[in-house]
This record gives sequence, structure tokens and C-alpha cells, in this order.
Amino acid sequence: MYHSFKPGKKWLDTEGKAIQAHGFSVFYSEEDGTYYWYGENKEYTKGGPSNTIWHWGVRAYSSKDLYNWKDLGLIIHPDPDDLNSPLHPTYCMDRPHIVYCKKSGKYVAWLKIMAGVTSQFMCVLQADDFMGPYEYVHKVYKPLKMDTGDFTIAVDKNTGKGYLIFDRPHFQLVTATLSENFTEVTGEYSVHYDGLHPPYTREDPTYFEKDGNYYLYTSGTTGYYPNPSKVCRITDWHGKYEELGDPCIKDTTKSSFFSQFTSVLKVPGTELYIAMADRWMPTFLGKAITRLSYPFAERTLKASGAWTVDTSEKEAVELPGVEIKHKENTSISTYVWLPVEWIDGKPMIRWYDEWKWEDFGGGKK
Repeated sequence: MYHSFKPGKKWLDTEGKAIQAHGFSVFYSEEDGTYYWYGENKEYTKGGPSNTIWHWGVRAYSSKDLYNWKDLGLIIHPDPDDLNSPLHPTYCMDRPHIVYCKKSGKYVAWLKIMAGVTSQFMCVLQADDFMGPYEYVHKVYKPLKMDTGDFTIAVDKNTGKGYLIFDRPHFQLVTATLSENFTEVTGEYSVHYDGLHPPYTREDPTYFEKDGNYYLYTSGTTGYYPNPSKVCRITDWHGKYEELGDPCIKDTTKSSFFSQFTSVLKVPGTELYIAMADRWMPTFLGKAITRLSYPFAERTLKASGAWTVDTSEKEAVELPGVEIKHKENTSISTYVWLPVEWIDGKPMIRWYDEWKWEDFGGGKK
């Protein structure tokens, strides 16, 4: 059994197997007093020149203490026999987000898919229960006729409205109002972090709320090799987002502690927030490349001036129907969980080799 967090170290489930839930979210269910963690299952993604498997569905885990996690199995299954399915494991399914819609009584799942010429799009499903089974609402969906990169789903606690916040790859962050049933966008949207290019463009928006304010952690764009994070404050979903700078304290490597944030959990009954991240490249070589990738990207992209922006409308088209090679071995990716410290109203993050959430006094200021 585990009794503490050890950020970046290998984390096993209660059966002794590596936890496989990447690009993940963690939430607490008041109904059964249980935490749930779900994300991309990478158990068969071994990398190398012949690997054609990006994912093997969405896997979920449950816990009572945040340290020890029971494998609940797949809640969204891959479709390995159908290359015309967006859930075929050769296509890049990333960052599943599942929200409960009070209006419809459904659990709504949004998945980012990358599939060759079909480019980046959303797949939307829904179910009567969090554990499924999930049925398609949109197999290939281009919100606002835009390509869609990393994203999050935010629900305003006061109004009940939902918002899709996504990277328009890779030159804008777009916030779009969702329909009442959370399965599509309404057409109302706003643009943020406009006019940037990699590695400065913002992706991987990670949403959380405190005292009526809304916050986003975002990363830059350097692939699987991490870069400096930023955090902004939101008081109006379609208004100006207030930039608060890099949240990582004494992050001398400018790599967000060699990780990319993907979820923030408020521990119920406390004021403690936990920032949760993937460490996609946990090896010594991965860390070495990380130290070089961001400054290299800064120099080369600035010097070449080669980055172009495509604002044309994007229509949903058929999937390519062919297997795609993926050289990255993301099955070995680990996780980084760290406490959020509120300093001058800003959600800051400090590194700890080991820590217990109970030792933070419930996260009290």
C-alpha cells in the first residue's frame, strides 16, 4: 500500500500493475465518497519503428484515499477491427474529458482524435452511467468548423453552462459555449492567446475553480518534451483572460518539473488543490532532450519564420482507413502530483520529492 505521493515515480494499482490512465482527469463522487481517475490506456503502446498502437481505450480507477487505486477496467473500448472507427487504436485518441449533464442526465465524453488527413477533430459520446456503455453522438466533429487540439470541458457552477476550451492548432486558444446537453457547440465563442506560434502557443488547458474565479494552467507546444507552464484567471468566459505568469516555483529547467499538467482536484472538505500532470518522457534521455527542446524550438522557429496560420473552415471528412506508425513509447509515462500554494491570489506549484496531502493542514492558507 502507498501512504504518500512520490511525484514522477512509478505508480502501481492495487493489483501491482502500472497505472495506465494518461492525459487524465480525477474527480470526487459525493454519492459514494470515492475518487475516480480516468485517462488514456497506453498498455500496448510500446513505441519503435513498427508500433501502430497509440491507445487501447479509456481506463478508469477508483480510490478512497488518493494513494491506492483499484483498476475498474475500460470504460470506453478501442475498436481494433474497424479502421473507419475514430476509436481504432492506431488513431491518436488524447485527453478524454467526461462531464455529467444535469439537463440530460447523461455522462458526456469528449475525445480529441488525430488521424492523418482527417487531422484533429472531436469524437463525442454519452452514457447513462460513468462506467458506460458509451454511444456515439458525433464520430467526427469539427466544432465551429475548426481543427481542435488539446482541450478541456468547463462547467460554470453558478449558471450550469458548459464550455469547450481548445487549442486551435497551434495559433489560438478558443473558448466555445456548449449546447444544453453538452454534446456540441452553440456558435458563441471567443479567441485567446491569439497571434502566437510554437513553442509559445498555448495548449493542454487545465481548468479549475476557486472562490468564484476560474483558472487555466496551459503548456507551450514542444510535443512530448515539456516546457514552461502558464496560468491565467478567468472572470468572464468570453472576456479577457488575466495572465498570471509561470506557476512553477524554482523550476530551473523551465519544464514544469519535467511534466505537463492535465487535471486539478480540490480535495473535498479541505482548501487543498492538487495539480496533476503526466511525465511523458521519464527516462534520463527524455529529461536530457527536454532541457534542449524548448530553447532549440525558440531559436529555430524564430529564425525560420516558417510557421503559417490556416484559418480556413475545416469540414469533417472520412477517416484515412490505414494504420499509422507511432515511435513514442508512452506506456512508460509516469505521473506528477503536487500541492497548489495560493500566493498573492495566484495558484503556484512547488516541487516535493515526497508528500502527503494530510500534512498540508487541509490546504488551509
